[in-house]
Amino acid sequence: MKKALAVVPELCSGCKICELVCAIERFGVNNPKKAAVRVLITYPHPVMRLPIVCSQCKVPVCADACPVEAVSRTNGIVLVDQDNCISCMKCVDACPFGAIYVHSDVDHPIKCDLCNGHPKCVEKCPKEAIRLIPEQSLGEAKRMNNILSYTHMKEIEFTEKGEKRIIRYAEIGKEEL
Repeated sequence: MKKALAVVPELCSGCKICELVCAIERFGVNNPKKAAVRVLITYPHPVMRLPIVCSQCKVPVCADACPVEAVSRTNGIVLVDQDNCISCMKCVDACPFGAIYVHSDVDHPIKCDLCNGHPKCVEKCPKEAIRLIPEQSLGEAKRMNNILSYTHMKEIEFTEKGEKRIIRYAEIGKEEL
């Protein structure tokens, strides 16, 4: 069963431990800028913490952009062949998620390879914001959130045949339960 990394941004505390363990695993250095995962933090409003990880796309745009075919999908993982890479960084520009990184000390792009199936960022995340889940479960959390948001709605506004309409949902009072 193929697995993929999934991020639950609401759980991320912004501690950046994932960056640190990734850099140590890949390069043996305490330098988060050499990690294949990065935590994007925005301030002041809204405050958001979002680990950016490779989606291991089924049809990787980064591979299509590589002029020497150094980026390819092998056993479900998109890999950079460091021996064939010419460091043009076209894969970095092509990635729609911004999940391929560059560091001046490294001759090739830095991209997640799932640590051979045992991602250290998943193992060490104290909040379990990064998870390794079966590929078919991707999107399940978003679907559940959509359902929950509908259950909390009091009304919905829509347009039908050019006319604005509103559907109001009946509220059940405690006395009715």
